[in-house]
Amino acid sequence: MSDVKVTLFSQFLALVDRNEFDKIVKKHGTDKHSKGIDSWTHFVAMIFMHLADANTLRDISKGLLSATGNLSHLGVERAPSKSAMSYINMNRSYKLFEDLYFQLLDKYEPSIAHRRLYARHLKRQIFIMDSTVIPLSLSLFDWAKYRTHKGAIKLHAVLDYDTGLPSYAVITEGRKHGCQSSETNSISGRIGSCGR
Repeated sequence: MSDVKVTLFSQFLALVDRNEFDKIVKKHGTDKHSKGIDSWTHFVAMIFMHLADANTLRDISKGLLSATGNLSHLGVERAPSKSAMSYINMNRSYKLFEDLYFQLLDKYEPSIAHRRLYARHLKRQIFIMDSTVIPLSLSLFDWAKYRTHKGAIKLHAVLDYDTGLPSYAVITEGRKHGCQSSETNSISGRIGSCGR
C-alpha cells in the first residue's frame, strides 16, 4: 500500500490543465509586476479561499503557510503574504480568471456548446427568468407580508442561456408574480422564457 496522500485540494487543482493556464497567462501578461506571486499561486490562493471558507487575506496567507510541505506539490513555491495578496488582487487583471472560467466551462460542461449552437440559429440572445420565494419570519420582518401568517420575499433571477450565469437579480415582495416584475421584463429584442 502506498503512503502517498493526495488531498482533495490537489485533486481539484488537477482539473485545471497547467499548459492551458500558462497560455492564458501569456495571452494577458498577468505575470508582469507580480511581486513574486505568479498567476498560478494567485489562483491556488483564491481556490483555497473558497474551499477553506477563508474570509480575510490573513486567513488565506496563514492557511497556505500551514501547508508549507505540501505547497510544492500544488505548484506553489511559497505561501503569499497578506501585502502581496492585497497587491495582486488590486492589480492583476480579472480577464485571466474569466478566460479560465469559460475554458473550464466548455471542457467540463459540453452541453453549453449545444446551447450556443441552438442560440445562434435563433439569432437572438436568450434569457431564462425564474423566481423563488424566500420565507421570512413575519414576527421579525413585519414588512414582508406574504400570507396572513407568513412572511416572504421573492428573488427574480434572469439567467443568460449561453453561459448559464445570472445577468441580474431583483428582490420584490413575496406576492409579486415572477413574470410581472418590471425589471425582468426589460429584455426587449431578446427571447425570454419564464418559469411557472
